[in-house]
Amino acid sequence: MNMRKLFGTDGIRGIANVYPMTVEMAVQVGRGTAYVFKNGKKRHKIVIGKDTRLSGYMIENAIAAGICSMGVDVLLVGPLPTPGIAFITSSMRADAGVVISASHNAFQDNGIKIFSRDGFKLPDSIEEEIEKLISSNSIDALRPTAKEVGKAYRIDDAKGRYIVFLKHTFPMDYTLDGIKIVLDCANGAAYKVAPEVFSELGAEVILAGVSPDGENINDDCGSLHPELIGRMVKEEGADIGLALDGDADRVIFVDENGTLVDGDHIMAICAKAMMEEDRLKERTLVATVMSNLGLEVAMRKMGGKLIRTNVGDRYVVEKMREKGCNLGGEQSGHIIFLDYNTTGDGTLTALQLLSVMKKYNKTLSELAGIMETYPQTLINVKVKEKIDFTQVPELASKIEKIEKELRDSGRVLIRYSGTEPLVRIMLEGADENQIKGFAEGLAEDFRKRLN
Repeated sequence: MNMRKLFGTDGIRGIANVYPMTVEMAVQVGRGTAYVFKNGKKRHKIVIGKDTRLSGYMIENAIAAGICSMGVDVLLVGPLPTPGIAFITSSMRADAGVVISASHNAFQDNGIKIFSRDGFKLPDSIEEEIEKLISSNSIDALRPTAKEVGKAYRIDDAKGRYIVFLKHTFPMDYTLDGIKIVLDCANGAAYKVAPEVFSELGAEVILAGVSPDGENINDDCGSLHPELIGRMVKEEGADIGLALDGDADRVIFVDENGTLVDGDHIMAICAKAMMEEDRLKERTLVATVMSNLGLEVAMRKMGGKLIRTNVGDRYVVEKMREKGCNLGGEQSGHIIFLDYNTTGDGTLTALQLLSVMKKYNKTLSELAGIMETYPQTLINVKVKEKIDFTQVPELASKIEKIEKELRDSGRVLIRYSGTEPLVRIMLEGADENQIKGFAEGLAEDFRKRLN
């Protein structure tokens, strides 16, 4: 089989029924995953969950068939948030978990993400092993027969188990009585779970995006369209609005005034509360290079530290585990509380934020004042080739000069696009006119040197 690389930074993703998101490939991924996680004589089992996309039915059945064909049992949980599948995988002592979702993408796309038995996303080495098994056809001859073929079971109480888990992350001496929440579930995987969690804790919940039809996931709703909850919060006089994405592993908030509050502010709020309770390990927060400089400044003022990683939640989690940290995330609202779960969880994040609001008896707008967002300028420049610009003396010298002038009051981030012939030049700083001038000068230098 002539294969292109299957796994990207967050599993396999593409248009459903087009390579690599075909039924045939899904069967092969199921077989390869089952083989990798099968060891010893015991009966093995792999959890499969999905979001609400129409194509989820065919891909779910194809992966299940592939897993069963290798003599491994399948536990089907149906529509459930990605973090819920990670939780079910580890709590049921399954050998792996498979998520069928394309997150915030439109309904015609779909994807496959795989968790290991501990609930963490697979490292590159295991993804590469699965790819090699598929491309080499080396497991084609290993087909169990008779009673050795796997079975598929439906876990009917998975939703209830996950709801109980989520509620246990909220302080037992608090309730959400008297809190009015606007909740947008993006017509996605959390459309049943999230409303029950907040209402069972006592909140009055105004709902949006809870009528999935297989085609309307993320359609003018969810975390990519927070203007919906912003409008509804003001209309309903609510205390807070929160918008999940299609697989509910991230969340964006609006305050009581309908003003957007992004992941950087939420991380700052939660980091401060955790530090005051001596719960923030290493007094350190892990975020990506895209988080605003204001978050770094806020952490310094609080007596903490910020560590940055490449873009992608898997890199955040890897660094958290390496450094022994328990809080990290992305500006997009993908926030990881490792004390509770192994991956980003939008509903869990909302519960942690609401617990801080209850503890300090403050509105979200008051809490969000903890961090000032620094002005940012981004310019994309087309390039003929993606050479190492740090080895171009004129460019390296110009960048170094700007960094010295900005010092702690600004930063320069230059990186190539992963999918287009572009270099992205981003500057942040306290003086908006200054960083705009620097960015435009750098952009012109890159045009001259790399075109």
